[in-house]
Amino acid sequence: MSTQGPSRLSAARTAGDPDAAFQALNDSLAFDRRLWPHDVAQSRAHARMLGAQGIVADADRDAILAALDTVELELREERFAFAPGDEDIHMAIERRVTELAGPAGGRLHTARSRNDQVATDVALFTRAAAHETAALVEGLAGALIGAAERHLDWALPGYTHLQRGQPVLLSHHLLAYVWMLLRDRERLRFAAAQTGALPLGAGALAGVNFATDRAAVAGELGFAHPAPNSIDAVSNRDFVLDLLHAASTCATHLSRLGSELVLWSSAEFGFCELPDAWTSGSSLMPQKKNPDAAELLRAKAPRIVAHLGALHGVLHALPLTYNKDLQEDKEHLFDAVDALALCLVAARGMVEGAVFDRERMAAAASDDLTAATDLADLLVGKGVPFREAHGVVAGLVRAAVGSGRALGDLRPDELPAPLELGEVAEVLRPQSWLDAKVSEGGTALPRVREQLERARAALAA
Repeated sequence: MSTQGPSRLSAARTAGDPDAAFQALNDSLAFDRRLWPHDVAQSRAHARMLGAQGIVADADRDAILAALDTVELELREERFAFAPGDEDIHMAIERRVTELAGPAGGRLHTARSRNDQVATDVALFTRAAAHETAALVEGLAGALIGAAERHLDWALPGYTHLQRGQPVLLSHHLLAYVWMLLRDRERLRFAAAQTGALPLGAGALAGVNFATDRAAVAGELGFAHPAPNSIDAVSNRDFVLDLLHAASTCATHLSRLGSELVLWSSAEFGFCELPDAWTSGSSLMPQKKNPDAAELLRAKAPRIVAHLGALHGVLHALPLTYNKDLQEDKEHLFDAVDALALCLVAARGMVEGAVFDRERMAAAASDDLTAATDLADLLVGKGVPFREAHGVVAGLVRAAVGSGRALGDLRPDELPAPLELGEVAEVLRPQSWLDAKVSEGGTALPRVREQLERARAALAA
């Protein structure tokens, strides 16, 4: 079984038509066509450099640039006619340039290979995707800061092991995600910076036989400098790994937020109601309002993490320099970037539209068993070693739970010395549990106000 032969631009040593299954396996146009803005940009820079260096005549350079303008317009308006022999977006663009510019178009590929061309396109895409994703991260962080400000002094239970631990302020809880996202932004910025070495000009692997000006191309395309080693230039995909790592960690953070929104919006918790725009109904049960978007924040995370693992597998033990294995970088990169962008938009929509139930959260946070640590700290303040105090209060908890009472219902004769009923009552006052957490980074309201200011400043940096 065979089909139309390879494009004349790629015809080389092989003769005859490739098997149709091989061509389907080999071609990447179906997914790499989204690289076209970067391929057009680098082709322009390359053509200008060839002209400036006298490698191609000025007339040929101008014909190439005019053809690239036409190609860009056709692609942008989605009227570019792809041909059956177009193996990838790079060959499709070069074919069309040659159709428009004639023999001059055939000179565009002088002093470059598809190896350094593809690596350059992927680096440009990765840099742009890292910055765009960082902007979405900032948008979600800003939404969380806004929600924290609107619910500054609202109490809710803090959990460990999904068991009520100690009460916290909702603002404090929401700000925890802000700091995660700000670290995500730093990882994304790092990934963008790792695209700083320009691959173009490295050729297939050993350099080219022309006196090119790689620094000029690097400057035009926004790279910090040309890659110093031609072998590393065409085989390097570290920057893709860096972006996928940043995306994986960010998606993992979003999965935790999604999980809490699912729990909080359930009837069992009842802490919030998610906006209609980010929920769905049931096909059978009319009363249902399902937190589908929040659930998908959980489910998308392992998909994105899997892309990181898969690309590590592609690169593992891969001999230098270029191997067709590297074609597999793009689908992992593209899908991870797209999935994370959707998740960030959804998370922001849910955070901005969530309606919290202050009374329900406060009631859940008023269980005085969550003040057990505060009672232990009261004993410590009276000179009792913490481990001993911990044991004493654990005994009080057992007595209260065993008799179906709250800690505040214990009788004076059940309190061991040096505890006194009045001071215990003060410690068990719900607001005092929050006010007492005065350590830096704690949930006491003055500390949360400080944290909000720091978060605003960090986000603006």
